[in-house]
Amino acid sequence: MSVEVRFLGIFEETFGRNQIYLAAENPRKLREVIIEVAKSSPELGRLLIDPELLDPRPNAVILVNGKEIGVLQGLETEVKSGDKIVLIPVIHGG
Repeated sequence: MSVEVRFLGIFEETFGRNQIYLAAENPRKLREVIIEVAKSSPELGRLLIDPELLDPRPNAVILVNGKEIGVLQGLETEVKSGDKIVLIPVIHGG
C-alpha cells in the first residue's frame, strides 16, 4: 500500500515528475512524509523546506485528501495508505 504525493508548479518542474508513491507505514505523520520527499530530491527540498524554520508551510500549501492541513492537525496529521497529498507552491512577490 502507498501514499500518493502530487507536485504542482515549480515543484513538479524541479522534481521532474508530477507525482510519486511512497510506502505507507500506517499511520505516518505528514511531517515524516514531507521529510522523505525533501530527501528524495535535494533541489526540491531546498524549494520546499524553509531553511530558517525547517518547515514547508511558508513555501507550500499542503492538502491531504483535498483538505488544507490548517483545518487538520497541520504537519502532525496522520497519513495512511491510500491518502493523497498535494504540494502547491506559494508564489512570493516583491
